[in-house]
Amino acid sequence: MLALRPASQVPAEALEFGHLPAMMTALQTPLQPVAASAAALVEAQGFLAELHAAAQRHAFGGNELLYRDLVTLNSQAQALVTETLGAGEVSAIVEQPAVRLQETGFPGFWRVRSFDAHGALVADGIEVAPVPAVIPEAALRGSSCRLRAKTAGPEVRTGPALLTELLAASERADRAPTHVINLTLLPVSRDDISWLVAALQIGPVTLLSRGCGNCRIVSTRLRHTWWVQYFNSVNNLILNTIEVTPVPEAALAAPVDFADSLDGLGEWLATLE
Repeated sequence: MLALRPASQVPAEALEFGHLPAMMTALQTPLQPVAASAAALVEAQGFLAELHAAAQRHAFGGNELLYRDLVTLNSQAQALVTETLGAGEVSAIVEQPAVRLQETGFPGFWRVRSFDAHGALVADGIEVAPVPAVIPEAALRGSSCRLRAKTAGPEVRTGPALLTELLAASERADRAPTHVINLTLLPVSRDDISWLVAALQIGPVTLLSRGCGNCRIVSTRLRHTWWVQYFNSVNNLILNTIEVTPVPEAALAAPVDFADSLDGLGEWLATLE
């Protein structure tokens, strides 16, 4: 067994994955909207009440899509819905197609906005799911079961063996539990990491979850394979992993949190009435 060496810990600055989602607003209790007409308030209440009722009937985590379009609301009613739902801890960017996603203050309820090639908004709505469907779909569409890795030089020692393990895990990902390689506990060098990044490549999906620290999740070009990195409150990398799974658990809204969201949204609607 390879011994753990202090030199095996790769500093955070050695791992560059491109642009991250924009800074997120911290989770807050929604404030009652006031700057709107009575008609807009009624329209927003109707939208949220129907969404809440549909979410109560929804099989959370099932195959059925629950999505409600916001574009049909007038601008004031849209603003009221946005203010009421608030912003949660998870945001995401999908590059192909261009989609920006933000979990609301009610876990399991996501704001999903799509843009055309010129940056114009083409769709805007609320999706109810552990994670919006576009995330696993885009990650899968931008990946492959096979990769062409360049020949490793003598300075790359553990990278090829790790890639072989990942390729095998990727082939059985649909029918097996999540496969995790914890790079923080392995004697991997900076050269190994650089070689793995070049071999796996960076995919079209990036998620950022903010709690006590940050969790950054980036899809790769290998099917169902993700870089998952955890940072502490001062942005130091404390855990660096590669996960083989359709979507890492850290990105998913849990059923228990969704149940709390249903209760919270129901209580908030009662106060609006």
